[in-house]
Amino acid sequence: MNALPAQAQAIVAAHRAALALPANPDVEAIFSRADPTYRAAKQACLALGFVEIDAECLGLAWQAMTRRMNKFDAQAWPDEPADFGMRPWPRADAFAACPKTLGLYAVLPDAAWVGRMARAGVPTVQLRFKSDDVCAVEREVKAAVEAVRDTNALLFINDHWQAAIDAGAYGVHLGQEDMDVANLAAIRAAGLRLGLSSHGYAEMLRADRLSPSYIAMGAVFPTTLKRMATAPQGLGRLRVYARLMRDYPLVAIGGIDGSKMAQVKSSGVGSVAVVRAITGAPDPEQAAAQLMQQLG
Repeated sequence: MNALPAQAQAIVAAHRAALALPANPDVEAIFSRADPTYRAAKQACLALGFVEIDAECLGLAWQAMTRRMNKFDAQAWPDEPADFGMRPWPRADAFAACPKTLGLYAVLPDAAWVGRMARAGVPTVQLRFKSDDVCAVEREVKAAVEAVRDTNALLFINDHWQAAIDAGAYGVHLGQEDMDVANLAAIRAAGLRLGLSSHGYAEMLRADRLSPSYIAMGAVFPTTLKRMATAPQGLGRLRVYARLMRDYPLVAIGGIDGSKMAQVKSSGVGSVAVVRAITGAPDPEQAAAQLMQQLG
């Protein structure tokens, strides 16, 4: 990357400690407009380790923020939804609402685990059942819905949106790759809540255009559960993501355990998703109770 202009250097200096990840020095900025603030901000964000599509979002937002404030401020960081082109609330096309604070959010592999954690008092549970067998999926989703019926747990079904509709689940959770193939209109018409994954600014803005019930953000810390296209975001980025997406219920996910719970909660998210912190614990019920106490 070429030497940074003065504005870009000022942005990097102001935010390196909180937001920087290792940058790719071979990445050259590709500019979509001539505005000098946009260009400086995009170069700065690339230098801070943001991927190109996120640096583009931030460059445009920084330009909008500078115009709105009528001054350039390197110490500021864009966090006004309007500066990112987000629509105001309320929205007529929004999915059904869920609680602003979803609390501990346990991601679980089968219906037996779902029932076990629902009975343990975990407020939000997700069935992440991996199978290409349609009948097996339908059985597992129905079993999970039955497993939470006499509890207070809110049940989201990962990926299997049609089975979730048919079984009367509380909601569906989709990854970015699933947003183009799922029948979102059918999910909305059925009254199910919709949660969407995101891994940075561009994906958050893409999710926002659908007005989901909540947005998940991660991976916050390194995780071995799945291969991630982006580096772990860290607490500093989680905080600025949460400020921008403050109108949504927010779920932090990725490598979170009890030792990190207080720091994650302080970011402004209202829910923390865990996987192995429960399923890999010697006493999952005790682990869930401790995590809920730490989350508060």
